[in-house]
Amino acid sequence: MRQPSVIARRVAAASVSLVVAAGAAACGPEDNDAKGSAGDSAPHKGGTLTVLNSNPQADFDPARLYTSGGGNVPSLVFRTLTTRNRENGAAGAEVVPDLATDTGRPSKNATVWTYTLRKGLKYEDGTSITSVDVKYGIERSFAPELSGGAPYLRDWLVGAADYQGPYKDKKGLSAIETPDERTIVFHLNKPEGEFPYLATQTQFTPVPKAKDTGTKYEEHPVSSGPYKVVSNENDGEHLVLKRNTHWSTAVDAERKAHPDTVDVRSGLDSSVINQRLSASQGTDAAAVTTDTNLGPAELAKVTGDKELAARVGTGHFGYTNYIAFNPKVKPFDDPKVRQAISYAVDRSSVVNAAGGSALAEPATTFLPDQKSFGYTPSDPFPAGRSGNAAKARELLAQAGHKNGLTVTLTHSNSKDFETSPEIATAIQDALKKAGITVKLQGLEENDYADKIHSVKTEPGFFLAHWGADWPSGGPFLAPIFDGRQIVKDGANFNTGLLDDKSVNDEIDAINKLTDLDAAAKRWGALDKKIGEQALVVPLFHPVYKRLYGEEVRNVVISDWTGVLDISQVAVK
Repeated sequence: MRQPSVIARRVAAASVSLVVAAGAAACGPEDNDAKGSAGDSAPHKGGTLTVLNSNPQADFDPARLYTSGGGNVPSLVFRTLTTRNRENGAAGAEVVPDLATDTGRPSKNATVWTYTLRKGLKYEDGTSITSVDVKYGIERSFAPELSGGAPYLRDWLVGAADYQGPYKDKKGLSAIETPDERTIVFHLNKPEGEFPYLATQTQFTPVPKAKDTGTKYEEHPVSSGPYKVVSNENDGEHLVLKRNTHWSTAVDAERKAHPDTVDVRSGLDSSVINQRLSASQGTDAAAVTTDTNLGPAELAKVTGDKELAARVGTGHFGYTNYIAFNPKVKPFDDPKVRQAISYAVDRSSVVNAAGGSALAEPATTFLPDQKSFGYTPSDPFPAGRSGNAAKARELLAQAGHKNGLTVTLTHSNSKDFETSPEIATAIQDALKKAGITVKLQGLEENDYADKIHSVKTEPGFFLAHWGADWPSGGPFLAPIFDGRQIVKDGANFNTGLLDDKSVNDEIDAINKLTDLDAAAKRWGALDKKIGEQALVVPLFHPVYKRLYGEEVRNVVISDWTGVLDISQVAVK
């Protein structure tokens, strides 16, 4: 997942985005009731679910959305070849079939993936969904005017690097074959064992060519899911969805689609959203949010109210906040200096600055604490609860800084409790105990993002965060530590500028594995190996606490998204 400050998406952060972050983003719900606030009430069909969000559901075109697992609101309209398992906790981090009959059949070396569509799939107008439609949906995502989606297909598909989409190149992508109406075959440049995860992205949504209206398609995309768009105002600020009568659970085992209508209202202040959900009056009694967390002060109030506390969903998303070093900048070119800072960090004070232990969990590994990522417990530079200043001073002396050191920490001025002044100040205070004087350089969000993501301007010492495109170690470790992903003339995310052949080779080797459990173990081992180089200092993983209305039932929060899954919600 690209950092939410750079690409606004993600279900839990942002989307997915990605969340999101959406997104994001990590272990499972702690206190949510799978039946909602009224645990003895079975979910029923009918009613209107209201969604109260801060960020508009902009660019509501499957080609332009950058989501994980199909997204949250998008997943009500757009079905994909595969999707996330709609279950609580760790079980929800699994990839399962959606339009397809299985999660994909790989060739021996995982360079060819074959899918078969289910029988009886229909659009909102009753016409059949075909493999040609899936191919066309993917092809249009390459069109420059529909940019914004995940970039993987351009890199992974044979001959796709320079493809400009079907509006300019009507020949299409030869790397995607459709031998019959239900079969679709993908030919890849290299082995990709995690292709089933990629097939959850909205670019794999079928689009009937005859109904494609280009950049206006987002106004009324043709639904393959349980709901269709009946109104889209102000580029997703107010979105109204009604039932697609040609959808049924007979061809979709994942989405429950209990409400008759889903009314998405965005552009709201986060405090207003939480006030409305707390009061739970009128239509707000059947309301949820997919992008607004409880803040520290709000959570304290909610925790003291038994009724409100029962209406808080807790989730975890694969997401890590960390300190990044640029080893090309002195004194961070010296591993001992990086190690000293790693030892000096006080994670307790950082967690408090992030809102407390209810909203943040201390991290000593870059990978989130989730089985699907391959999490392997590791702490190469044990700082304890409040930092190991003595060990830090010892390493500084070995590095020739026996009288201490002065460094500059770059951070964002955004009040996000992640890369913001509160976190920077906590680090400044901790490092002072080890004889390290930290000067703070706060930048406005756009300036901060531009500075840290350019190889030419990247500072030596700064705050950063990363979230998963899907719940695996691959999209977590590769963008940050694969030397072949260093971008010299664009947005670069390999902050440590690591180009280690053994790391690159292991990434390639893991990508060949189609056994995702075996791959996860290898990702965990690689995380441990990279961690010993002290190119980053993991600080914490966020925890998501979100209110929902008192009439909401069937609350499901998976470790894939970390937020309430509105495809499962009932309001009766």
